[in-house]
Amino acid sequence: MKAIVQERFGSPDVLKLLDTDRPEIGPDDVLVRVHAAALNPYDWHIVRGDPYVARLMGEVGLTKPRPNHRIAGVDGAGILEAVGANVHGLQPGDEVLGCFQGSLAEYARAAADRVVLKPAKLTFQQAAAVTLSGETALRAIRDVGQVQGGQRVLINGAAGGVGSFAVQIATALGAQVTGVCSSRNVELVRSLGAAHVIDYTKEDFTDGLVKYDVVHDNVGNRPLRRLLRALTPTGILVTNAGGSPGHVFGSIAGILRVVIANRLVRQRLRPLPDTWTREHLLAVIEFVEGGDLTPIIDRTYPLADTAAGLRHLEQGHARGKVVVTVT
Repeated sequence: MKAIVQERFGSPDVLKLLDTDRPEIGPDDVLVRVHAAALNPYDWHIVRGDPYVARLMGEVGLTKPRPNHRIAGVDGAGILEAVGANVHGLQPGDEVLGCFQGSLAEYARAAADRVVLKPAKLTFQQAAAVTLSGETALRAIRDVGQVQGGQRVLINGAAGGVGSFAVQIATALGAQVTGVCSSRNVELVRSLGAAHVIDYTKEDFTDGLVKYDVVHDNVGNRPLRRLLRALTPTGILVTNAGGSPGHVFGSIAGILRVVIANRLVRQRLRPLPDTWTREHLLAVIEFVEGGDLTPIIDRTYPLADTAAGLRHLEQGHARGKVVVTVT
């Protein structure tokens, strides 16, 4: 099968389209014939082995990618080719989406509990965009931010992969949403349901003039002390800033700052935990089926041009999700 393979750390140019063996599945696994896969900031962290401290922690590999990261990609959508002996409720031919390591390939293995049936209303490209970013936004808004109807919620990076989902989820929960984005994305963010949109090239949402019950930061471009000025005295800050390539500590340093500062202020400061449950994804699917959530696709690339797609994502200006069409 064709797959995007990474043998060493480096820029997206280290990614190669190669022929490799189709993965074998165990009794609790499924084999997915991949139609589309999403690109995420997580992918360029793996490609670059960044932040460097993650290599020492064993997260990505020390001098080269760990074997389970050799084939790139972590989420996507496709059709089940085969199911393991212990798998129930899924069968070959089912259209699915979910988390499967090595999704940037014609076939990928996934644990059966990490995939769900694809909503018929979504294309494979839209479905591929849902999993990682959709469930991240759900956890940030519903679980960690504890957003309630009528609250003022600000989302920094509202036009990005996670942010575009977060705006829609917070709106569906009844919040009064303010989205922060660049000038070219103002109308997009407004179309997602934001009651107010701040163009960060013209206004500073941390000036303290308006206070928010929840601030969801996907960018990390404001000092923590400035973000606190945007919160009510009992507000919640949810941070999901992934950092940029080449940092020694990357977002880990930001997480530590938030944890320490949380002990010193009345407001609640919460880094977004790296967790995944089937319930999260099923809840996201409910928003999709109910018409409250539509994936926004910025660009699509063929499998052979995955490196170009990742370079575009790294620039930090994608509108919604970047997706690779596999088959």
